[in-house]
Amino acid sequence: MKLSNAERTHFRKIGHNLKPVVTVAGNGLSDTVVLEIDRALTDHELIKLKLAVGDRETRKTMTVEICARLRCDVAQSVGHVLLVIRRTDKPNPKLSNLLRPLN
Repeated sequence: MKLSNAERTHFRKIGHNLKPVVTVAGNGLSDTVVLEIDRALTDHELIKLKLAVGDRETRKTMTVEICARLRCDVAQSVGHVLLVIRRTDKPNPKLSNLLRPLN
């Protein structure tokens, strides 16, 4: 799914107040990290990830791998922080970051 500019802007507004829920560090994308990202995306739909790995090229490669493995899209990438989205068919209104009002 390709995000339009309006969607990206909207998701960045929502993501501004979010904290990273998963940190990808030296061990890279282990199975447990992938499972945790998948669970967070299923629950919250829009999440922040912190990529505490190597240089810019390493982060770019990891971003592509995350999107491919988890079928999600990047809404924003700034430095070591990545904002990703994957919509669910039946979002939980208590958990979904997309259904909460902006503060």
